[in-house]
Amino acid sequence: MNLQKLPKYLAKYAFREDLIATPPDHALGMVVVIPAHDEVDLINSVSSLQNCDSTSCSVEVIVVFNASENSANTILKKNNTAKEKLEAWYASAENSWFSLYCVTENNLPKKHAGVGLARKIGMDEAVRRFSTVNRPDGIIVCFDADSQCKPNYLIEIEKHFELNPMSGACSIHFEHPVSGPDFSSDIYSGIQNYELHLRYYKNGLAYANLPFAFHTIGSSMAARASAYCEQGGMNRRKAGEDFYFLQKFIDVGTLTELKTTMVIPSPRPSHRVPFGTGRAIQEMLDEEREITKSYAFDCFEMLKDCFQDVRQFYSSSAGANELLLAFVGHQEWEEKLSKIRSQSTSLERFEKRFFRWFNAFQTLKFIHFLRDNCFLNKPLETEVPKLLEKLEIKKPWKGLLEELRQLDRT
Repeated sequence: MNLQKLPKYLAKYAFREDLIATPPDHALGMVVVIPAHDEVDLINSVSSLQNCDSTSCSVEVIVVFNASENSANTILKKNNTAKEKLEAWYASAENSWFSLYCVTENNLPKKHAGVGLARKIGMDEAVRRFSTVNRPDGIIVCFDADSQCKPNYLIEIEKHFELNPMSGACSIHFEHPVSGPDFSSDIYSGIQNYELHLRYYKNGLAYANLPFAFHTIGSSMAARASAYCEQGGMNRRKAGEDFYFLQKFIDVGTLTELKTTMVIPSPRPSHRVPFGTGRAIQEMLDEEREITKSYAFDCFEMLKDCFQDVRQFYSSSAGANELLLAFVGHQEWEEKLSKIRSQSTSLERFEKRFFRWFNAFQTLKFIHFLRDNCFLNKPLETEVPKLLEKLEIKKPWKGLLEELRQLDRT
């Protein structure tokens, strides 16, 4: 193990110098990073972690309270109040078996201020903590200020990386609450449809046999510190930071799935990000989004047809789907394939390089091309059963969402 990997990363990419003065425990093996912006209370989320079964290693929780340099004073006050409440709760909590550190970043450059930079600051600090105790394979866990988890959450993450030594990062199973006293019936109905859309899309990619059929949810992922450094760390995107971060691990084939525990993200609406769960629910409430619809199943059938055998393009471009060529462009298609062929010494290498080019982002753009030009969005209630039938789940007695949850759990 290269012990210099972590300090080299920090010297080149870290956004901040040391943020925590207290030295880490020598047995530190896991750091949970929580970005917090404009939050009223984080006690429920952090107490959910405290209620977890204890791990064999020491654990730290780093909460990054963050705001832009041009944020309103009301947001700064809310950040400070939430921080004070959390620290007071932790000081009085019984049996606190992990260390809690609160970092304040209330003056971030407005160009980059957002969840991506907040995660990066916390994750980089986790790297620094692991570097101090020479633990390059320490685990960095991403959580959210409004999420909760099952009691076996931390020990299952620890076990997962022990059992999967080649895994650089993992996507963790999640399920939104779909009933209860905390939100309106409209919100619970909306989150059922939104999560159904997420699972439909992910399993549609799996049906098409594409190598990037993974959920990419920021509150439900973890990575080894060494792998985090190898992939250049977290990006500074204001939204979608999770998608682009995990894409790196998909490209190199080291992303795995953890299905033996569960994160419970909040279904609350939000104006704070340009897209994602909170924005989708808010747009539904504002009647700006048809949350009961998603991509026509024809889109996934088209993906399957286009990419069922990409190895055929190793020797020739013949047989490419016309819609795919219209999306990419005939000349660019030929130029890309020619370049990939020249860099590949075998069919296997060609296939890997092909999907590093035509990756999850390109696939999503192609899906949108198909939606805009061929197959209009359709109701989830008509399209999800088509996928289930192809997967030989012909009688979804438990309901569409529960069937796809069960599929993702197993």
